[in-house]
Amino acid sequence: MPPKKVAALVKLQVTAGKANPAPPVGPALGQHGVNIMDFCKQFNAKTSEPKHEGLIIPVVITVYADRSFTFIMKTPPASVLIKKAIGLAKGSGQPNKTKVGKITKAQVKEIAAMKMEDLNTTKLESAMRMVEGTARNMGIEVTE
Repeated sequence: MPPKKVAALVKLQVTAGKANPAPPVGPALGQHGVNIMDFCKQFNAKTSEPKHEGLIIPVVITVYADRSFTFIMKTPPASVLIKKAIGLAKGSGQPNKTKVGKITKAQVKEIAAMKMEDLNTTKLESAMRMVEGTARNMGIEVTE
C-alpha cells in the first residue's frame, strides 16, 4: 500500500484539554476539510491528564489528501513552563530593565529535561542554556 499523500501540515498551539471548534482550531482545520470535532475529541482525550492541565501544547497536524489526519504533540513552550514554575502571569515588558522574578538552576534543569525531546541538542547543559536564555528574555533572573 503506497503512503498517503500529505495535503497540509497545520501547526497550532492549543490549551490542553480545551480544544474546541472555535478559532484558532476550527478555521485552521476547516479549510483543509478535516472533521474538527474528531480532532478536538482525540486531542482532549490525550491531554486530559493532570500533568498537562492549563498548559499550552503545540501540535502539528498532518492532513492527508483523503481528509484523514494524524497529529503530534510537542512539549509546551519554555516560556510557559518557566511562568508555571515560578507562578508568574506574564514576563516583563522591559526584560533588560525590569526583572519580574527569579528561577533557580534546579528549576531550569527540570524544564530543560522536560524539553529535551523537542530541542536540537543532545546535551542537558546546552538545553539548560537555551532555557536560561528564554528566562532572561522574559525578565527573569537565573539564580544558583
